Amino acid sequence: MATIVSGFSKLSKEQKVDWLVNNHFSNATNAKQTLTQYWNEDEKLQQLHDEFIENTITNYYLPFGVAPNFVINDKVYTIPMTIEESSVVAAASKAAKFWQSRGGFKTQVISTTKIGQVHFMFEGEKDQLFSFFDHIKPKLIQDAKPITKNMEKRGGGILDIKLIDKTVDLDHYYQLHATFETLDAMGANFINSCLEQFAKTFKAEAEKQQLVPVEIIMSILSNYVPECLVRAEVSCKVEELAEKDINPNTFAEKFVQAVKIAEIEPYRAVTHNKGVMNGIDAVILATGNDFRAVEAGVHAYASKDGKYSSLTHAKIENGIFSFWIEIPLALGTVGGLTSLHPLVKLALKQLDNPTAKELMQIVAVAGLAQNFAALRSLTTTGIQEGHMKMHLMNILNQYEATTKEKEIIINHFKQNTVSHSAVVEQIEKLRA
Repeated sequence: MATIVSGFSKLSKEQKVDWLVNNHFSNATNAKQTLTQYWNEDEKLQQLHDEFIENTITNYYLPFGVAPNFVINDKVYTIPMTIEESSVVAAASKAAKFWQSRGGFKTQVISTTKIGQVHFMFEGEKDQLFSFFDHIKPKLIQDAKPITKNMEKRGGGILDIKLIDKTVDLDHYYQLHATFETLDAMGANFINSCLEQFAKTFKAEAEKQQLVPVEIIMSILSNYVPECLVRAEVSCKVEELAEKDINPNTFAEKFVQAVKIAEIEPYRAVTHNKGVMNGIDAVILATGNDFRAVEAGVHAYASKDGKYSSLTHAKIENGIFSFWIEIPLALGTVGGLTSLHPLVKLALKQLDNPTAKELMQIVAVAGLAQNFAALRSLTTTGIQEGHMKMHLMNILNQYEATTKEKEIIINHFKQNTVSHSAVVEQIEKLRA
């Protein structure tokens, strides 16, 4: 049972670990060994990791893999992926190889507008408020100049501010709805600083003009960015889809139907889109971006028409198979972890130091590739054949199989169906 502790944040890392293992584990020695074995011997590097978050006690490792052979707009990439799930990197690599000889992936950034809002309450006359806003709008932008001047030098900054009436949804509720261009920065701190300045100026000027009190509720960016869009697609003649025993026409038709099912059936769409996000999140993590923000915005976008639906789409037209995605991605390649975490810096270097726009395109391709690989398996051999073979190593490690046992069992399952029980049975047979 957990115990209450006072002043925990003021303890050293070693003291935090000692308190944790002594209060939460029956075998404190083993627990401490598990935690400390992941500490980095390089003290400077460890300190860097310790200072990323609060109350750090150890490092949590995830595999950092790569998926080669991605041809995007005729340029070849090896994409970094950080993820713990078996078969994701293999599936992405397989899709990359498949499309490499069929023209590769084509991408374009549609728009890069980001959004922030000042939420406030006002009980006075609407007309008076809108008249006041029209008068004060230039000052809102002017007072934010100390914050925006460096961003403006690089070509970004505040795009517009609008006053939105939301009183139909909530009594007396209005918002200042601002749009921004943040270039290669994700821009969260920049946007929030601007919004807080807007709120300060707006409230002060309202008081000067003796407007009915404006009550600022909060000022915060939105992770829903439907105007920060990127498109990725693949296409080829239907007959070019031929592979091994797969009939290209049958495959193309089943594939399109599978996508249409995800477009109209939310239960399927959620799993379908989870597969897309397997690819996207893996690259987001590897490049030090905020996968929670991306996830929230993407799933909101999947519901933009009032019903949760597929993020990807497919069609057959005039003998051409096309598969594409349009997705909102607010990413950065400067600031935050991108300039601190050694592996993040390496991942970006590996991608030839992309701009935010270029990273948007790479990430969208990873999502499309992952979804293609999943649908290809689902509509042909079934998802478990490939996934369980990749999961085999996890099962063997769970049962602490030796190198020799792994070799024998992996060879056995080249010709047999993998399941957890079948693997355990083989381990027990060997050990008997």
